[in-house]
Amino acid sequence: MIHVETPLLENAQLNRQLGKQLLFKMECYQPVGSFKARGVGALCEQAQREGYTQLITSSGGNAGFAAAYAGRKLGIGVTIVVPEKTTEMAKSRMQAEGANVIVHGAAWDEANEYAMQLLSEQDGAFFVHPFDHEIIWQGHSTLVDELVTQMEGKPDAIVVAVGGGGLLVGVLEGMYHHGWSDVPVLAVETQGADSFAQSVAAGQLVTLPAITSIATTLGARTVTPRLMDWTKQHDIRPVVVSDADAVQASLQFADDMRVVTEPACGAALSLCYANARYLDEFERAIMVVCGGAGVTYDALLKLSE
Repeated sequence: MIHVETPLLENAQLNRQLGKQLLFKMECYQPVGSFKARGVGALCEQAQREGYTQLITSSGGNAGFAAAYAGRKLGIGVTIVVPEKTTEMAKSRMQAEGANVIVHGAAWDEANEYAMQLLSEQDGAFFVHPFDHEIIWQGHSTLVDELVTQMEGKPDAIVVAVGGGGLLVGVLEGMYHHGWSDVPVLAVETQGADSFAQSVAAGQLVTLPAITSIATTLGARTVTPRLMDWTKQHDIRPVVVSDADAVQASLQFADDMRVVTEPACGAALSLCYANARYLDEFERAIMVVCGGAGVTYDALLKLSE
């Protein structure tokens, strides 16, 4: 198994300030620094069971690092196509795991198109989609399996950052499996990467013309269609926050919990800080700390400036 069980932590000072019980599911403690170890790891393991020896994927950072890590653990070659905005740290970490990293396109969608072209040219390779695959969702649903054993009863809400939507779909599948179908989910994006919120408002899938947010790992111009199906059966509440709030939340969370997360994760964490009003009606909420492989505290400070 590629992923590990992650702790569910509290911060007493923050909870006292807010008058709530916020529980942090620390996916930043996965071996690859993010929740992607769950779904991407599960899909890579499935590819190995089916006899594949080469994997191709596309990623803004976290899914690629997870695929590279899984490939090394499983003894499978990995090629990752990343967009130009991917940080040097993220690329170097993928390469350190033995992956072949190719830079192509301004955003993930363009990188993904090139990855699909490579797949058509290489016989016997398996494509690892970063968020749109049922095994990916099953892998992410294990997060809720752990929550059920780590806490008593149900939370009042779960807060999840949304990029392509794979994490949220997996969380929803896990919630329904365990009878949490009445628990609202707050789906948080940054302005300029808010394809889900715009899709909900339009009542159909919306493709953004470009990603303008600094939260590049939220950079899917279109979410998985499966997530739109879920909006018809579950209370999912889109929340859009600013880049500034996301960065500041990551900095504050680093001080509070002594861990560095990227702005994509900071988007969700901003509901603990500048955007706490979105939690007003809830007494106990789970914050999914999705993590991030391509960020440092110094980089967050520069973004803040």
